[in-house]
Amino acid sequence: MKAVIALLFLVGFGVNTYSQQKESDTTALEKIVLDEVFVSAIRVTQEIPVTFSDLAKEEIMPRNLGQDIPILMNFLPAVVTTSDAGAGVGYTGIRVRGSDATRVNVTINGIPYNDSESHGTFWVNLPDFASSTESLQLQRGVGTSTNGAGAFGASLNILTDATSSEAYGHISSSYGSFNTLRNNIKFSTGLLNEHIEISGRLSRITSDGYIDRASSELDSYFLQGSYIDDNTLIKALLFGGHEVTYQSWFGIDAETLATDRTFNPAGIYTDENGDIQFYDREEDNYKQDHFQLLWNETISPLWSTNIAFHYTYGRGYFEQFREDDDFATYGFSPILVNGELVNTTDLVRRRWLDNDFYGTVFSVKYDKDRVNLILGGGWNSYNGDHFGEVIWARFAGNSMIRDRYYDDDSKKTDFNMFGKINYEIFEKWRLFGDLQFRTVSYEANGEDTGIVDDTFNFFNPKLGVTYDLNANNNLYLSYAVANREPNRNDYENGNPKPERLNDLELGWRYVSPSVQVSTNVYYMRYKDQLVLTGELNDVGAPLRANVGDSYRLGLEVDANMDIGRHFKLQPNIALSSNKNIDFVFQRDGELQDLGNTNIAYSPEIVIGNILTYLPDEQFQMSLLTKYVGKQFMANIDAESSVLEDYSQTDFNIQYTFNTNSFVKSIVFSGLINNIFDAKYVSNGYFFTFDDDFSNPGAITTIEGAGYYPQAGINFLLGATFNF
Repeated sequence: MKAVIALLFLVGFGVNTYSQQKESDTTALEKIVLDEVFVSAIRVTQEIPVTFSDLAKEEIMPRNLGQDIPILMNFLPAVVTTSDAGAGVGYTGIRVRGSDATRVNVTINGIPYNDSESHGTFWVNLPDFASSTESLQLQRGVGTSTNGAGAFGASLNILTDATSSEAYGHISSSYGSFNTLRNNIKFSTGLLNEHIEISGRLSRITSDGYIDRASSELDSYFLQGSYIDDNTLIKALLFGGHEVTYQSWFGIDAETLATDRTFNPAGIYTDENGDIQFYDREEDNYKQDHFQLLWNETISPLWSTNIAFHYTYGRGYFEQFREDDDFATYGFSPILVNGELVNTTDLVRRRWLDNDFYGTVFSVKYDKDRVNLILGGGWNSYNGDHFGEVIWARFAGNSMIRDRYYDDDSKKTDFNMFGKINYEIFEKWRLFGDLQFRTVSYEANGEDTGIVDDTFNFFNPKLGVTYDLNANNNLYLSYAVANREPNRNDYENGNPKPERLNDLELGWRYVSPSVQVSTNVYYMRYKDQLVLTGELNDVGAPLRANVGDSYRLGLEVDANMDIGRHFKLQPNIALSSNKNIDFVFQRDGELQDLGNTNIAYSPEIVIGNILTYLPDEQFQMSLLTKYVGKQFMANIDAESSVLEDYSQTDFNIQYTFNTNSFVKSIVFSGLINNIFDAKYVSNGYFFTFDDDFSNPGAITTIEGAGYYPQAGINFLLGATFNF
């Protein structure tokens, strides 16, 4: 309610704001540049020695038919994506250079989005957010200093919808396989009195999912108020979502994968007649609301400032049917039933998370001739309540209504300051420096974490140089250090250490009107890297553990080429070697030195390509291909942990029908995913445990794996009516 009042106050009364173009016929490009001031402190250009890829709204739009942002990023260099439900709706994930989503620092308009405790990014909480995205930039490696958890694989920063000088309305619908349905409506008032713009979006997505019962009911909204004047640009944003998804994070074993790919064990139980049943509300139910207030002030032609305030409120639970659970887990006392002592029961439980996240980020920029200087930082605070309730039990012992069988809380504060300079030392040489100090304090209590009271102080320097060979070519070299704290789940494995990364990047860029090529070599050397073990905890979250020394060495090449007047080719390839050095593992009760092993979930080759045919301005067709090489799902090079290589090819088509009526245009879109119907698996898990019962007198290490199969050929068709 307070956020709504703040937005109405801003829009209703207005403030002095900035515009690079006051006339009402501001072009689309100028509008985007205007809004990019909010991400200028963390985004980079070709003058900065950082490896990056940009993705604009125009590139996202033809495939934006309801799938999550990670799926829409699938064809970027060194990116691997996955979907729990198998078709890109619901829970989705992304890995970059083999690093999972907890190591990809995500910001929205410069404000941290990663969950403070898990470090994860849950796009299911912001369904259809791609429809409110103006552009995004993916920086691979350490990148530049930003706000939020440190980047150990990549940084992804998202810019939301730009201001619009003209009023518009969009109504969009799409339908496809697995009863996937997306409807949204967008609007903008355009500039009112040449100063105020109000825009917004409402969306609803439903899907049955490829996996059995992996359904999704997703609602979201986006509301933005802007005020523009000579020296200031201010935006107030309200956005959020409500997701209800049937759980599909359990995966299946190899035998089931071969015989019943869509089987979902979530919610399974045996009724009183001995028949297999599935609980109908084995679901995740979570709401998340965001408020952002962004303020850019141009003080003079040389100086400008950015400051933002933000607040996020998240709350929800996942519900589970539990069969024959122990009374002790829930604090129940054993009871006598028909003269027999009962200490187990069937029950339904909810595990809740209720959290608040708020803070501020700020920067000041000086730009004159040969010097570009940015000073900035941020302060953020997180408070989280974790608690569990039993909402039904066959036998409830001495429990009372709304009893909490656990009730934990956590608090985290994060403060950072950074300074960046890009200085033209000679005519063709630019020197880049970036220094960040970051302090993190984390307190938690719980059965999974134990008592945690840790404070971390990190210094993250970065240094690089760029050399312009000529108007078309430049070279860059950079060295960056990143330090990062453990996440909540890491404390389950004992006493985790913070991790450290030294990242060396060498790159070459070629730019001409018809061809753009980027090539880079990187060497990322880690100390105490928290790598995925392949195992999951009891809520499906991947577990990690410190390894001593490890590295990632790779070559990445991507290009954008115009072939004649009507064809565009966008190939990329990422080759890498990802190793744990002298890895030690306990097997059969003994520690074994396995030597250099492959880091889990790190394929040595990832290839992407987009071939687009554009016969005219209204029509385009694209063939999109992805190949991901073999991966190990654990760090011990076990053959039973192998995730086989796979390839996927999609076909995308878009046609714009222009009219001279109230409806200005109708855009028809079609997407056929996996057109060759490949039976592939993009993700999985692997576990080991020592069994000292099946073989008396010896300890045997038992291994097992689970898999998340992806959908075969499937389609989405959509139409957007523009007013």
